[in-house]
Amino acid sequence: MATIEIISFGYLHAPAPQADITLDLRRAFRDPHVDPRIKQKTGRDRTVQQAVLHTSGIRALLKATTRQTQAYAAGPQTDRIVIGSGCAGGRHRSVVVADRLARRLRRRGHTVTVTHRDIDQPVIQP
Repeated sequence: MATIEIISFGYLHAPAPQADITLDLRRAFRDPHVDPRIKQKTGRDRTVQQAVLHTSGIRALLKATTRQTQAYAAGPQTDRIVIGSGCAGGRHRSVVVADRLARRLRRRGHTVTVTHRDIDQPVIQP
C-alpha cells in the first residue's frame, strides 16, 4: 500500500503545495465562511463539517477522489502519494475534505497523514 499525505491549505495564504492530486474547492463548492455563525470556526468543528458535507457534490467528490487515489496506488510508483485539498482560506472546506478523505483511505488499508497547513491562519476578510 502507498503512504498517502494529505495537505489542506488556503490559496490566499501561500501557493498550493506540490501534489499528485490537487482538489481546488474554491469555485465549485459553497463557502461556509459566508455564514457568520461559523466564520471563525474551523473544519474541526461539527457545525462546519455539517455545512461542508451537506454541500451538493462534496460526497461525490470524496468518492471519486478515493477511487482516483486507489488508481494511483495501483501504479508502479506507489511509495508516496500527495493530495492537496485547497480552498480560499484553508480553514473550512479544505480541512473537512482532507479529514474525510483520510478516513475513507484508512478504511481501505492505506497509511495516511494529514497536515492542515493554514488552519490557524486568520480568517480572510472579503
